[in-house]
Amino acid sequence: MKPAAEASSHGGAAVSEAGAFCPHADCGGCRYRDVPYAEQLAIKEAAFLRALDERGILPAESLAIAGSPRVFAYRNKMEYSFGDENKGGPLTLGMHRRKRFMSVITTDRCRLVDEDFNRLLAAVLRFAKERGYAAYNKKTHRGLLRNLVVRKGVRTGQLLVNLVTSSQGDIDEGALAEVVLSLALENRVVGLLHSVNDNPGDFVRGEEQRLIFGNNYYLEEIMGLSFKVSAFAFFQTNVEAAAALYETALSWIPDIAEKTVFDLYCGAGTLAQAAAARGAGLAVGIEIVPESVAAARENATLNGLSNCRFLEGDVRAATEGLAERPDVILLDPPRAGVHPKALRTICDKRAQTVVYISCNPDSLADNLAFMRGYYRVRRIRAFDNFPFTAHTEAVALLEAL
Repeated sequence: MKPAAEASSHGGAAVSEAGAFCPHADCGGCRYRDVPYAEQLAIKEAAFLRALDERGILPAESLAIAGSPRVFAYRNKMEYSFGDENKGGPLTLGMHRRKRFMSVITTDRCRLVDEDFNRLLAAVLRFAKERGYAAYNKKTHRGLLRNLVVRKGVRTGQLLVNLVTSSQGDIDEGALAEVVLSLALENRVVGLLHSVNDNPGDFVRGEEQRLIFGNNYYLEEIMGLSFKVSAFAFFQTNVEAAAALYETALSWIPDIAEKTVFDLYCGAGTLAQAAAARGAGLAVGIEIVPESVAAARENATLNGLSNCRFLEGDVRAATEGLAERPDVILLDPPRAGVHPKALRTICDKRAQTVVYISCNPDSLADNLAFMRGYYRVRRIRAFDNFPFTAHTEAVALLEAL
């Protein structure tokens, strides 16, 4: 395997030497804040290979870790929290302080996001302070302001802004719209929403959603396809890096034309639709989240694809119920990986090719070890889709024994 530093030019934005690049020293978002990017890649690659080695996974071919096309300003979504940095202190809006969940730091100069995100954060915080709105307290469950969610279509330049509050008070939505829409931004705000969340759990959601301006979605383009992305829908956070990973995954499938493809844990169906657009005979996506399935179906129609369909349900049960036999299985599970019972069902389908996309090297290695009696690992590659964080993604090509 060649050295990690050779894996990518990083879009000309590589960090050449250590040094603080961000003023938010106590923010818990960036573990490798002061680590040169080439060294970050080496650290992540070593951890990835160690996870495989500890489970006795010996791929026939290992490729060097792929760096992110963008090192800075790569995130297309941020879920900011309202709070205070010190108990009883001024209102803040941003990220939780490292190892102090109740403390929130105003992160208005973050370098992992487009500068428009920082402008929006600062403007909404000023708006909230001027009106005396109080932050929702996670212990007492009292207060109004909970989150600000900003999302961006990287290839379209569209912004979706969503203020999340409790129902314990009123927001001047007209004044909020005036503040947001009057900002001098490089991108364009296509939607402004106010979501109400009274669930005591610290999960960003909207039990009720009110549209203040524009659309309740933004548009993104990836792999030649268009996608509507709604306020709380899942979509890859680093679009440029995800596109590179997906292109790699699809390019490893031998002759996809006319083949039956199962896309399991398909989310909004990005991979299934890409497979369908590239000539698969049938692409079937399975996902347990109803909103994601609805989005997948809508986007398949938007992209004019009739050779794919999407099923809502548990992967194991839904896969067992399918009469079709897959030629190819695409796996893109959550961080915990695939449960052994579901994995047994997947392996029993006897697809000739499995392409496994993972966001957790440890769960990937565990699953690959489980699959040894069915498949051999033909090729594997780690991807750094989240520079300065500890997260590593990977794609593995498996061939039936």
